[in-house]
Amino acid sequence: MIQKLSAKRPYLLRAYYDWISDNDLTPFLVVNTTYYGVDVPEEYIQDNQIILNISMRATNDLILNDEAIEFNARFQGVTRHIRVPIGAVTAIYARENGDGAMFEPEEIYIDLDAKSEKQAKSFAETEQSKKAKENNFLRIIK
Repeated sequence: MIQKLSAKRPYLLRAYYDWISDNDLTPFLVVNTTYYGVDVPEEYIQDNQIILNISMRATNDLILNDEAIEFNARFQGVTRHIRVPIGAVTAIYARENGDGAMFEPEEIYIDLDAKSEKQAKSFAETEQSKKAKENNFLRIIK
């Protein structure tokens, strides 16, 4: 019997984040912005990815859990809430020396991305259908 294992990425991300921070280096994330649920400033996206500084000095209210990385950060003086699903993270590294890790695709994140995107499309279609029904009514004009 093959036991289904939990994803490695959240554990490795936290470990690398701690190691980079403990060595007084700056942790940077590389994020695939095409992954469903990524909420980052679009003006900084290049080639479907963004690089984010997640150091304690650059972020407020940083949360690194099994589902996502969330924090508040300033971009050109404007505070923004950032949300990055764990499956969207492709690498974490130290800015100063490039030491870190790239993550291989894990089946759980490929499945989650496809499922989330499908649910979002279904929800959008349902909402459009409701609006169409609301707008399709007869009026009696006297």
